[in-house]
Amino acid sequence: MQTFPRAGRLEWIGIRPVRNEPLEIVAQVAVSEKEGLVGDHYSGRSGNRHVTLIQAEHLPAVAAMTGRETVDPVLLRRNLIVSGLNLLALKDHQIQIGDAVILEITGLCHPCTRMEINLGPGGYNAMRGHGGLTARVIRGGTIRLGDAVTVLPAS
Repeated sequence: MQTFPRAGRLEWIGIRPVRNEPLEIVAQVAVSEKEGLVGDHYSGRSGNRHVTLIQAEHLPAVAAMTGRETVDPVLLRRNLIVSGLNLLALKDHQIQIGDAVILEITGLCHPCTRMEINLGPGGYNAMRGHGGLTARVIRGGTIRLGDAVTVLPAS
């Protein structure tokens, strides 16, 4: 139950500099134990929700349920998109992104009513079960697009 077949990959990074404004897509971001993603409006507000993650493989499912060809990650308002790992299996696990950053997965990131605006009628329900996860920062550093995402052994 603790074995994962391979490392994942960081496919996308977005920060929300201002609440309710569009996300800013970045190629790398500093990560802090106190602030989460530096420059994100959530910085330091919640110890269990420094960072939000969503699984890349869920994007086509959300697109299909909303009648779209694709879904722009900006609309989903998550910080990180990861491919190649079953994120839902990671609750209470720690993951390492790149060479230094360690996150602890803290829970599900449920959709908000804003999904009705961003994805259209039914967007909230399309995201249910596909909303991703929340995490807190255990060790900071810098993460970059393409970084490996590995599950750390349980301590």
